[in-house]
Amino acid sequence: MRACPHAALLVLLGSLTALLLAASIAVGYAPLDIAQAARDWLHGDMSLPALVLSELRIPRAVLGLTVGFTLGLTGAAMQGFLRNPLADPGVIGVSAMAALGSVIVFYSGLAGAFLLALPLGGITGAAVAVILLYALAGRGGSTTTLVLAGVAISAFAGALTSLALNLSPSPYAAMEIMFWLMGSLAERSMLHLELAVPLMFLGWCLVLSTAKDLDALVLGEDTASSLGVHIPGLRLRLVAGTALSVGSAVAVAGAVGFVGLIVPHLLRPLTGHRPGRLLLASGLGGASLTMAADIAIRLLATRPELKLGVVTALIGAPFLFGLIYRLRREGP
Repeated sequence: MRACPHAALLVLLGSLTALLLAASIAVGYAPLDIAQAARDWLHGDMSLPALVLSELRIPRAVLGLTVGFTLGLTGAAMQGFLRNPLADPGVIGVSAMAALGSVIVFYSGLAGAFLLALPLGGITGAAVAVILLYALAGRGGSTTTLVLAGVAISAFAGALTSLALNLSPSPYAAMEIMFWLMGSLAERSMLHLELAVPLMFLGWCLVLSTAKDLDALVLGEDTASSLGVHIPGLRLRLVAGTALSVGSAVAVAGAVGFVGLIVPHLLRPLTGHRPGRLLLASGLGGASLTMAADIAIRLLATRPELKLGVVTALIGAPFLFGLIYRLRREGP
């Protein structure tokens, strides 16, 4: 694939994202007169259609957009920073620790105490991941040390999550934890949006601010430093931005894999293989893929409902197999 004008690519991806957002709001398990529901909602008449629109359809659609944007954006950023096409947002351990934080909330029984206990647990887990990351790697540590610290944190969080499942007081509690870990956008409300989206937005701003530095980093850390790139500052912005956005996404949607891995691969040739240009394009592509997968779940209307993380894994795993096969053929 040839690179195309960056503005044209962004307009195309933005239009696709907007169309899928509208489709996500329109699609559900039962027919809904969207126009009438919107009129009722805007006039303060909280009829049943207005409640369905405002409390179910819109939160689910907007979370699909924001969670997908987060995963696509941070996946492209991590691949550009580590110069590794197989890196993803979970490489620094934030995803695993955010999941562990939510599992602890489940396990302790706090999930039933108040509605926002679960996302708050996930965000707390992400914050702990960043503290551990810098305690292990140090602020001035090398990129290799950072990755090794992330691997250690992911392994530790995975072990504690397995321990919680192993010692779960009832099979129902273990099943609830497992279902949450599969990832889903169902039954999310405006409260989830109000909690997670501001933190995601702050994380996006930090990650997007690294675009020019990531382009310079293609030449290597030494050359980038000579061009004025402050590598420790770049690392801090990426880690903090990824922690805020991915931690918030995992906290409200559970673990949704492969989006941050496959979307940058698909769009990289269209951006001239420039990491900085790939960031926003990959975010829009991730939003589109996540919303498309969630729309497919509702159209299939299986009982019980398919989990979003399962669907993205079914899409992503064959792509990863194909990528590995292509790299093997291109190798020496």
